[in-house]
Amino acid sequence: MDQAPGSPQEPRDAAGLPGCYRHPDRETGISCTRCERPICPECMVSASVGFQCPDCVRGGSGTGHAPTANQPRTLAGGTIAADPRLLTKILIAINVLVFIAIRIDDQLVGDLVLVGQWPPHPWAPTEGVAEGQWYRLVTSMFAHQEIWHIAFNMLGLWWLGGPLEAALGRARYFSLYMLSGLAGSALTYAAAGASDSSLGASGAIFGLLGATAVLMRRLNYDMRPVFALLALNLLFTFTWPDIAWEAHVGGLVAGVAIAYGMVHAPRDRRALVQWGVCALVLVAVLVTVVVRTAQLA
Repeated sequence: MDQAPGSPQEPRDAAGLPGCYRHPDRETGISCTRCERPICPECMVSASVGFQCPDCVRGGSGTGHAPTANQPRTLAGGTIAADPRLLTKILIAINVLVFIAIRIDDQLVGDLVLVGQWPPHPWAPTEGVAEGQWYRLVTSMFAHQEIWHIAFNMLGLWWLGGPLEAALGRARYFSLYMLSGLAGSALTYAAAGASDSSLGASGAIFGLLGATAVLMRRLNYDMRPVFALLALNLLFTFTWPDIAWEAHVGGLVAGVAIAYGMVHAPRDRRALVQWGVCALVLVAVLVTVVVRTAQLA
């Protein structure tokens, strides 16, 4: 027998978690407070109490009640966007364009790569973050030389970034991405050798991975898949040659901290807590860079 679209009795998997009524392949533990249909992070709209589905917010649930949520909001309080993956697509495009530019002019990588101080000789002209080129902390986040490197990072950005952008909203998601990448760059600058160079979006991607774990825990999802993915990535981080583990660890820690503040902030002080956590991470990044720069002076 076919099931009515508005019925709260959605098919469940073996683990007992229902699928979102709009995206049946996405398991969720959250239901609309009005119609009780299961909703995934992309569909949930923050209301005065709990979360509502888009149909109830628009008054189209068939209950005859007017919508109670004035402005559709994401899980973290961001604005619902028509294209919940737009920023993720833009970030991927920037990475790909920089990769193409480097392939065309291989000398460009020397201007974008993260390096503390090079060459390490007092009599030679030096360049690097320690010489005031702080922009390398950012440009290195979008630079890749090898096709496998950018392929893995962009796949991770697409798989992890889309759901996070939908759950957090664009401004919060962008802050998460950039601050995670900066934290990875800062830890690499501080812990690696002064003349060691690194590049890639891995710090930001690990930040998204940590944020995904926090979000899944917040939504009461099965944590085993994300723990397995995290363990596998950390295994590669510390066993694969020529990988800047500092970028991975720095991004992961920053991503977890920012995401926790984003999804657990109390509703009445949501913006203050969320942006306060972001500010603290940024301050930690700046302090790390300043201290390391003083050491290399």
